[in-house]
Amino acid sequence: MIRWICALALALGLAPAPVLAQDFPSRPITMIVVFAAGGPTDVLARLVADHMGNALGQRVIIENVAGAGGTTGGARGARAAPDGYTLTVGSLGSHAAAAALYKDIAYDSRELEPVGLIAGTPGYFAVRKEFPARTFQEFLAYARANPGKVTNGHAGVGSTPHLACLLLETLTQMKVTSVAYRGSGPAMNDLVAGQIDSMCDLAPTVVPQVQGGTIRGLLLAQPERSAATPDVPTSREAGIEAYQFTGWNAVFAPKGTPRDAAKKLSDALKAAVSDAAIRKRIAELGAIPATETEMGAEHLGRFVKDEVARWGKVIGEAKVTAP
Repeated sequence: MIRWICALALALGLAPAPVLAQDFPSRPITMIVVFAAGGPTDVLARLVADHMGNALGQRVIIENVAGAGGTTGGARGARAAPDGYTLTVGSLGSHAAAAALYKDIAYDSRELEPVGLIAGTPGYFAVRKEFPARTFQEFLAYARANPGKVTNGHAGVGSTPHLACLLLETLTQMKVTSVAYRGSGPAMNDLVAGQIDSMCDLAPTVVPQVQGGTIRGLLLAQPERSAATPDVPTSREAGIEAYQFTGWNAVFAPKGTPRDAAKKLSDALKAAVSDAAIRKRIAELGAIPATETEMGAEHLGRFVKDEVARWGKVIGEAKVTAP
């Protein structure tokens, strides 16, 4: 009788689903990072990937897919088979603001399967080591006295650092020549090398360079100084208190990912972000580790909807579009 029931279950296609759910994951998982290596999204993704792999019993392999403000990688991740074997690490730019910036964006982040938030990433404004200005107000004066000569880099149109630049330019009437890159990593390389004068970016990219003395931070877009960069003034101290900016990075799976697989992925991310050593490292980078509530998939789902609405309004009012 038992054999007959098993045979019937197989014939009806009932048996494979629980077996697959129980065995997931049975092979390595690809984690798409939507910007080039070395940027804040990449740094945070690599911090959690190994720990997630240990929790899941399979390797989590990073794949950098840069371009179009993170939407190239975002589209690839969204189009991947919804089987739990492809994740995407996105940002405020690629998975919130992009909906308003790009007319023909190939995905809606609100429809993706939320896995969880990794961290918040405060914004910084930094200059090359030898730049003559020592404060942000001196930088503004220098830029105004040298119209068109001061270059300012960012991670690409529509990226989170680009949004930080737009907000700063709006608040200060800063006049600089904008230089768009395919990610924060290449932009930071040029800032360190002195190929560009300044840069808007986020804590995980800026903080190590400031700590190493290869660049100088002129302001932090937060109300209080960071323990990671105690000598960098806040936007309040720089005279532009309204400049408060924190990006974020989160993990998504394609729409339709099986619930059991999505839960395992979310639990593995929670374990990674909860790990004391990882939280310490995130803080050392000047970022803000997600709280226990923020790590969850349900919170991320609500948060992304709110962020899409918020930045859609900001970008619409600014009349900014991606090329």
